[in-house]
Amino acid sequence: MKSIEKFIEGIPKTELHLHIEGTFEPELMFEIAKRNQKKIPYNSVAELKNAYKFNNLQEFLDIYYAGANVLITEQDFYDLTWAYLTKVHEQNVVHVEIFFDPQTHTDRGIPFDTVIKGIRSALEDGKSKLGITYKLIMSFLRHLDEASAFKTLEQALPYKDWISAVGLDSSEVGNPPSKFERVFAKSIEEGFLTVAHAGEEGPAEYIWEALDLLKIVRIDHGNRCLDDAKLVDRLVDLQMPLTLCPLSNLELKVVQDLKEHPIAEMMKKNLLVTVNSDDPAYFGGYMNENYLGIAKALDLSKEQIATLVKNSFTASWLTDQEKEMRIREVDAYLNRIS
Repeated sequence: MKSIEKFIEGIPKTELHLHIEGTFEPELMFEIAKRNQKKIPYNSVAELKNAYKFNNLQEFLDIYYAGANVLITEQDFYDLTWAYLTKVHEQNVVHVEIFFDPQTHTDRGIPFDTVIKGIRSALEDGKSKLGITYKLIMSFLRHLDEASAFKTLEQALPYKDWISAVGLDSSEVGNPPSKFERVFAKSIEEGFLTVAHAGEEGPAEYIWEALDLLKIVRIDHGNRCLDDAKLVDRLVDLQMPLTLCPLSNLELKVVQDLKEHPIAEMMKKNLLVTVNSDDPAYFGGYMNENYLGIAKALDLSKEQIATLVKNSFTASWLTDQEKEMRIREVDAYLNRIS
């Protein structure tokens, strides 16, 4: 397994399902809280880390939003994003397509432009200094109402050139994609791509809604598609990407053991599945840890890992030429190491 670990460390990767607020490591959270003179309900980094034990998505979201409260200035959002980029650069991640949740911040009085300017400035520095290319996805919080989503879309329009897509995240159960059909239609009209979290804790029906009503081009999570054979057939026919997050699924009890994770079965069914880290500061691992966890649990070969990596480049919004270049790099790496 040591050779698999080294193989994973060295292979060039892309990440397609990452919430920048979910990269907020405890040490940085305390540093920024102190800088902004904000109180957080924990006395130490160790105490905060001990709180990162969740039984479900909502328990995680409660602490996720509490942590985000200390982010106030453009520099805060820069520092958060830069910390993530330097971390994944060490893990040979060469392209990222990341979510940000403006409502988490605008609802507490932080201007939209403060949030996006800080994040984008770090992403631009990551591109020039670390060679990490990027796309930015603005997510609507599904536990809030449609009017709030429309307001957020309006705030985003001056920054259309900076944002590739809109997404849908937060508490899934009880908040179906159909709740946001009109705002997604408007987003498409404005030129955005659309993605949505569906079928993580919610039913397969939510995936159908995301496809048919939100016109998505990528499904975030999608584990529950296996409950519906017709849905699987449709996803295979479309070659619709699924951005799976193994360690997140484990921590949130979507699966009880990584050996039960559906990714190997999905690969056998020819679904276009990818590996991602979701909220790595909270779920115990970035990209390499997710690949290694799933590789060990399911006894994946180097060829299967390389396939998952190539799937991610295929599912990305890089140009066709860039995708071909990255996939050739993965094949060359596999041939060199095998």
